[in-house]
Amino acid sequence: MTFRGDANFDTSAVSRGGGGGGGGGAIAVGGGGIVTLILVLVSMFFGIDLTGLAPSAPIDPQSQTQGQGEEVTGCTGEAANDPGNVTCRMEGGADSMSRFWTDTAAANDIQYADPSVQLFDRQVQTGCGGATSAVGPFYCPPDQRIYIDTTFFQQMRDQFGASGGSLAQLYVLAHEWGHHIQNITGQLDRVRQGDTGPQSSAVRSELQADCYAGAWIAGASQTRDDDGGAPVLVAPTQQEMNDALNAANTIGDDALQQMGGGGVNPEGWTHGSSEQRMRWLSTGYNEGVGACDTWNAPEV
Repeated sequence: MTFRGDANFDTSAVSRGGGGGGGGGAIAVGGGGIVTLILVLVSMFFGIDLTGLAPSAPIDPQSQTQGQGEEVTGCTGEAANDPGNVTCRMEGGADSMSRFWTDTAAANDIQYADPSVQLFDRQVQTGCGGATSAVGPFYCPPDQRIYIDTTFFQQMRDQFGASGGSLAQLYVLAHEWGHHIQNITGQLDRVRQGDTGPQSSAVRSELQADCYAGAWIAGASQTRDDDGGAPVLVAPTQQEMNDALNAANTIGDDALQQMGGGGVNPEGWTHGSSEQRMRWLSTGYNEGVGACDTWNAPEV
């Protein structure tokens, strides 16, 4: 999506801290074989960190990002539209999502506060434990914070073949913001540990976050900024929406399993198939937040 060039963002949600050290942005596939690969791949795309279930290299505590980091300020719509400026794009996205979800929560009598967003480089210490670039974007409920490695979007393009346009990047943030909505409304508590498969609680949670992301995409260009002025984002083009759908397609569980070389096993799914993820993203986009009740849908 394109930001209004003269937009000034009014949010303190996004901060940035330098990591350093460690193994850089590469995906480390260790002794866990295909299980480790799938866990890393699934965690990399729009989910809560699952890599603690697999062997991993120790994190150097001296090179971790600590705390919330330095607050991002001074970004404009023009800067956010710069393809190389991930920081300002995340800042602008957070500004829009803050207003959209504040308005949506108020209309539904839900007590709401924004999550924080931590951009990091290679390694970070969180309320959910230490994380590296291999984890990719994730939401940590104890922190109520979204963590995004700034190298992640290049990995989307180079390693997984996603088109990786601006809306595809904002979809990542919007999906994780959706997990925050689930957290404050108690829906994350419905996920049962170890529950996998196409109709599992884990998949229903992830598809709802996709649906919430779609609802924000549709509503962003209609959401006034904090000062009551014009929205910070203009309506997406069809190509931009195709980029977001391409990202959803790329990170379906079946696509990741095929990439891992082990064949497709639906009973191991934790995030949903490519078809499911694209369909629920489209459902949110076309029908809004009210259509995102994956928990009571007979089938997802």
